[in-house]
Amino acid sequence: MTARRDGAILRPVTSTLLPTVDPLLSWREEFPILARTTYLVSNSLGAMPRAAERQLAAYADQWATRGVRAWADGWWAMPLTVGDAVAPLIGAHAGEVAMIPTVSAGHASVVTALPYDDGRDTIVMTALDFPSVRYTVEALAARLGARVVVVPSEDGLTIDAHALHAAIDERTRLVAVSHVLFKSAYVLDAAALVQHAHAQGALVALDAYHAVGVLPVDVHALGVDFYLGGVLKWLCGGPGGSFLYVSPAVRDRHLPAVTGWQAHRTPFAFAEQMEPASGLWRWLGGTPTVPALFAAIEGPRLLAEAGVRAIRAKSERQTAALIAAAESRGWTVNAPREAARRGGTVAIDVPHAYEVAQALLARDILVDFRDGVGIRVAPHFYTRDDEIEQCVAAIDEILATGAWTPWAGRRGVVT
Repeated sequence: MTARRDGAILRPVTSTLLPTVDPLLSWREEFPILARTTYLVSNSLGAMPRAAERQLAAYADQWATRGVRAWADGWWAMPLTVGDAVAPLIGAHAGEVAMIPTVSAGHASVVTALPYDDGRDTIVMTALDFPSVRYTVEALAARLGARVVVVPSEDGLTIDAHALHAAIDERTRLVAVSHVLFKSAYVLDAAALVQHAHAQGALVALDAYHAVGVLPVDVHALGVDFYLGGVLKWLCGGPGGSFLYVSPAVRDRHLPAVTGWQAHRTPFAFAEQMEPASGLWRWLGGTPTVPALFAAIEGPRLLAEAGVRAIRAKSERQTAALIAAAESRGWTVNAPREAARRGGTVAIDVPHAYEVAQALLARDILVDFRDGVGIRVAPHFYTRDDEIEQCVAAIDEILATGAWTPWAGRRGVVT
């Protein structure tokens, strides 16, 4: 089985995927690791674009040759200029997205910007939101006099929309939930959620880490108040680059308590008192993480060129093929069957799933593992169809031959 530069893929008659011409494969050569590795872990860390290395070299050159002058040359404004590269992927306009160090820090800004002493003292979350965000919100809520209501999951994989909507009432100040759940890739109906929350007078902050880059998103059409994510995963931008969109309707009405000198109206006046800037600048913090921002910009640019709608169509096709292959073998699939409710990841639970995941990693088939759902397989726009088949075949062989046994009883840090 071979793949050509023009995207045509030749498959054996046993393939579970229909023959197709895949124009998205023309971007494979932009990602060096794909030449030697079957990369099915973009839900955890996207492959590095070749151009990111050049960007990091440019950063080093600017630091070496321009020194402190590099701040005025563009470093200081990078949180917004890099944000402009992310903006088209979420339907935002230029100047509406800022880069921040982490999504947890972004949630801290959102939570501390809102009042909780006017009868609206509740933040609604779910049991399946990413733990780091839960830690941040719950810790701050306890100090701010707010309460957190956590909507449970009946199956550990999905959140019932009726239960989530029912938890939002006249006491709700903020709904802070994941657009796509990290374990199961279950996609919440964000439009319906935002509409319901606004009808109740609540604001909505969506964690977009597992959505942007694999789902078409339009923050203006959604009407969402805050949209936070990162370039680490599907956007192939590396660690340390997260983003925050704040709706123009709310960004000047609130002021985060988690702040810094970039959010000051005149930062280089070094004033003793905080005078918040207007617009998105007031949502920034301290000195920007410049190296991470240099690394972050190329992945979003490539995805914008490829087109998120085309990426989404391919993702639906490849994840459906994964589900079909797994179910035909009797493996447990912990992923939504309905395409509209499924993100870019398929979690497959097989016997000895942790050990099988380690055996796949040893074969340069990169996946990850999560307790409760099993092996997470995440094809992306640069994935060939035959790589999915190779992954499934490798799991077959590992289980049949007992090749998983070297990792038995040696559980540790897993990607």
